[in-house]
Amino acid sequence: MNLNAFECCLAFIRSIGIPVAERSIEEATFLPGILICDGGIVIDRAQLKYPGDVLHEAGHIAVIPAAERATVCGSNIANRPERAAEEMMAIAWSYAACRYLDIDPYFVFHDEGYQHGGKQIADQFAAGQWFGVPMLQYAGMTAEPRMAETLNRPAYPVMVQWLRP
Repeated sequence: MNLNAFECCLAFIRSIGIPVAERSIEEATFLPGILICDGGIVIDRAQLKYPGDVLHEAGHIAVIPAAERATVCGSNIANRPERAAEEMMAIAWSYAACRYLDIDPYFVFHDEGYQHGGKQIADQFAAGQWFGVPMLQYAGMTAEPRMAETLNRPAYPVMVQWLRP
């Protein structure tokens, strides 16, 4: 486990206002050792298989509108009406966070994640072939490079804010 990158991710997640708790997780989770619960993240280090997944899960929480954030749990994310858009936003958010933290994107976008397409996603993003960015722009979190000057916002992958208002 790359503890330096993992600890950096945890510190960042906490610094933007997403609660992180560490405890044993007894229930089944989508990702081993990580549970989204009441707008925060619970980590069970003994079960954690891919520590970079924590940054992507934080992205799920971050892109949910503030008024709904505290109610999000692992069991209800898949049933959200905007699930597909929020997944794309969380991926783009995660890549921006990797760049901001100077963490190798393959730490988050590993080959066992994203239906075994993590490396391909990271490669595409590194080449400027992004998805999810227009939705982050719509939420006021960043700007597509071609719109940055017009919107008076920094261009993606720089984020104006890490949590959706």
